[in-house]
Amino acid sequence: MHRIILVNFNIRKFSVFVRQNEMPFNIQPSISWVILTPIEQRIKEKIERIGVPLKDWDIAINYGIKTGYNEAFIIDGKKRAELIAEDPKSDEIIRPILRGRDIKRYDYEFADLWLIYIPWHFPLHKDPRIVGASVTAEKAFKECYPAIYNHLNQYKDKLLERNKAETGLRYEWYALQRWGANYWEDFIRPKIVWKRVGSIIRFTYDETGKFALDSTCFATGADVKPLSAILNSKTGKYLLKDSPKTGTGDLLISVQAVEPLKLPVLDNRDKLIFEKFVDQILERIMLNMDWTDIEAEIDKHVYKLFEFSQEEIAFIEAQ
Repeated sequence: MHRIILVNFNIRKFSVFVRQNEMPFNIQPSISWVILTPIEQRIKEKIERIGVPLKDWDIAINYGIKTGYNEAFIIDGKKRAELIAEDPKSDEIIRPILRGRDIKRYDYEFADLWLIYIPWHFPLHKDPRIVGASVTAEKAFKECYPAIYNHLNQYKDKLLERNKAETGLRYEWYALQRWGANYWEDFIRPKIVWKRVGSIIRFTYDETGKFALDSTCFATGADVKPLSAILNSKTGKYLLKDSPKTGTGDLLISVQAVEPLKLPVLDNRDKLIFEKFVDQILERIMLNMDWTDIEAEIDKHVYKLFEFSQEEIAFIEAQ
């Protein structure tokens, strides 16, 4: 008799009808099931026993900035220079931006793209008395940042066509649709950034203060540098393989997909080891040198943390 293990992931993806040794297993359509082999079950048991959900780590996981109309708020280096030449104060609200397509493993390719960063009610956004779109705030913005105001003004009609339940009602037409009101300062802290949707998910480490677009998610906290090593490892890839998918099969690595991931909580020694590995990789990348040997060491250390056997390691590496 073959051994079949059914594990309920409580995600509505598909239903399964299994017939084994003439015994029917009729699975209700409202419940999704995955059949695990014995080795997969052993791996899962170790992950469940040793790992702690990332939502319980000392990190914060959030979405990138949603402009609502990138053509207005995302500019290239040439346009940035023009706006600053016209009004030097423009530089105060222009930030380097990373998109999902810019993200590589540990590093990124900066495309010389910049975000005009404008919170709701800017520049009076710290005044709690302002509720809804403020004419006073718009007047102050026009006076303080005339070059950027004029730049955005040419897109005013399009900007007003954004979420019409909000634009021009809850916030001003020239403001970003979602600006990270409760976590915007996290963008300037050391962080890991990843593409939200893709066939291959990579995690980059950034400590240069770049902002991130809503095609990404990012995490900040004391342990993000070592965490970037674990998530980029073969075990990290294995953990992500069962994430929700699009109709075309791309992975959906949203905040909700990452928070439940179970990883071993690191002691100080392990943190230092992984941080050293990441520093070495970043140095090799800058020097255009191969770093596969360091990557192999990271994989070995992650396997050790999960107490995987050689058979389990071989299975993970074959996926």
